[in-house]
Amino acid sequence: MGPPERDEELVRRFLLGDADAFERLVERHRQRVYNLCLRILGDPEDAADAAQDTFLSVLTKLRQFRGDAAFTTWMHRVTVNACHDLSRKRRRQPLLRLAGDQDLPEAELGPPVPDHAEEMAGTLDAVAALKAVPEEFRVALVLAELHDLAYEQIAKVLDVPIGTVKSRVHRGRVALARAMGSSTREPEAPFRASEEQP
Repeated sequence: MGPPERDEELVRRFLLGDADAFERLVERHRQRVYNLCLRILGDPEDAADAAQDTFLSVLTKLRQFRGDAAFTTWMHRVTVNACHDLSRKRRRQPLLRLAGDQDLPEAELGPPVPDHAEEMAGTLDAVAALKAVPEEFRVALVLAELHDLAYEQIAKVLDVPIGTVKSRVHRGRVALARAMGSSTREPEAPFRASEEQP
């Protein structure tokens, strides 16, 4: 048994009419796409929806893949766009109005419930804290730190200059540290091979 086929070869085969080639691409990238969606959106159901939207987009746009960048870079870009689209769609949906205390009769209010918010402030887990990071910084941070993409690849995925990527990753780290209850001191950035040496 030889080495597995490269993504680009599977794309070529699919474009020539081999439907199995697309299934192999989906199998190969399904978990990575879902994980990226989950880290960007923070909700398993939204992540599953965005992952499905990603593969539908890939299916319809695969002829647009020119091979200028690696297939995984192109796939990351489609995934990020699917997450942005779903996020915008969710923001446009009307929210149900919750009954406030003034809407309930006195008898239904019940005994006062102690507020444990201060006790919980420092106990957010990383996933919940990541949801608190603004989306544009969270996407860059997830691609850099969790998917280990070089800044150059992230710049291609997000279609922004490399300086913008560096800024977003840095600001994402700061926001994540704050969300996790760390001091406001900026976190140390790990050395990345993609960064230029001074």
